[in-house]
Amino acid sequence: MGKCRASFFSRKMISPWDRWYTTSCCLCCHVRTGTIILGVWYMLINAVVLLILLSALNDPVQYHYHLTSAELGTDLDVMDDANMCIAAAISLLMILICGMATYGAYKQHAAWIIPFFCYQIFDFALNALVAISVMVYPNTIQDYLEQLPGTFPYKEDLMSTNNICLVLAVLVFIGCILAFKAYLIACVWNCYRYVSGRGTTEVLVYVTTNDTTVLLPSYEEVVAIPPKEPPPE
Repeated sequence: MGKCRASFFSRKMISPWDRWYTTSCCLCCHVRTGTIILGVWYMLINAVVLLILLSALNDPVQYHYHLTSAELGTDLDVMDDANMCIAAAISLLMILICGMATYGAYKQHAAWIIPFFCYQIFDFALNALVAISVMVYPNTIQDYLEQLPGTFPYKEDLMSTNNICLVLAVLVFIGCILAFKAYLIACVWNCYRYVSGRGTTEVLVYVTTNDTTVLLPSYEEVVAIPPKEPPPE
């Protein structure tokens, strides 16, 4: 009877976070491996952006030539030196945050993963606000298309599309992005839980004879206990 009651309470006290907790992610790899791959991928993207911004700051005339030669128009050339410096600083900060997450997942330091997890939450919230703004103000898509340069491919076809179909297509696209970002957030969160759980030295053991629990002593407390000397012969 006591064993059945203990198993019943243990199933009932499982939190929703524990139900979604797993140590595997896409391609059946570990969440630590997935977090490391994700951190390295973000670092590479931000490193490329940083190199482009630094080269543009170093030679702005050549940067303007590449924009016009690519038939993008002069409307995209709106970033001055101050904005480029701010964008370069943000890219450098992102490289630092992604590096911390990669190091924390590799060395199993849970605190190093928190900044990258917070960035993911912030990025998800921004994309969710974009989706909400599209639903509330659907005419903003047409206004955005009108601001694109005339050399933008398929601009006339997009402008002639029905506004409702265009809004639905944009919402489906943003929804897929949000679902993918939510999956990446869950992967990083599970990695944080796994690493923080590995660093915990206290273990809870449920006694099956009653409803009480026994907390075993930590590893540091066991090591601190001096060994007993053998009795004199």
